[in-house]
Amino acid sequence: MIAPPAWVMAVMYWLHMLATVTWIGSLAAINLLVLPAANRTLKLGDQLSFISALQKRLEPLAWFSMGLLLVTGLFQLSANPHYDGFLATSTQWSLAILIKHSLAAVMVITSAIQTWEVLPAIHRTLMKKENANAGDLAKLQRREMILLRVNLILSALILGATAFARAS
Repeated sequence: MIAPPAWVMAVMYWLHMLATVTWIGSLAAINLLVLPAANRTLKLGDQLSFISALQKRLEPLAWFSMGLLLVTGLFQLSANPHYDGFLATSTQWSLAILIKHSLAAVMVITSAIQTWEVLPAIHRTLMKKENANAGDLAKLQRREMILLRVNLILSALILGATAFARAS
């Protein structure tokens, strides 16, 4: 394969890093700053309304970042001299990349559950207003928090796998 020009690779690396920082930065900000502050200052219903509004703004950005990561990552992968097949584990680099992509797939599934299952359930429950069950709200809040924390942990593991691949 003919190597792409250096400027093309630089743009791909830049876009990949930008999408990574956007996605993981928003996860870190929500988990470490926003949710703890909301828990301390807002009632449960208000917390969920706030989280729902915040997620409505962040979800499109997160999904766009995931798509950009996929496109730029596949381009980088195809141009990498270490790449020797989709499920290859013959080198430390290929094993790290396989682990990274497996973790990213779990992260996408977790995000899909959050986007298309938990957030709509929160919206439906909040629309009930007076009839909203506090137990249901608390259960949805816990589930949302768990999914956000799982994704934050997965993102840290993905960064670790990336560092492992770069070091090999």
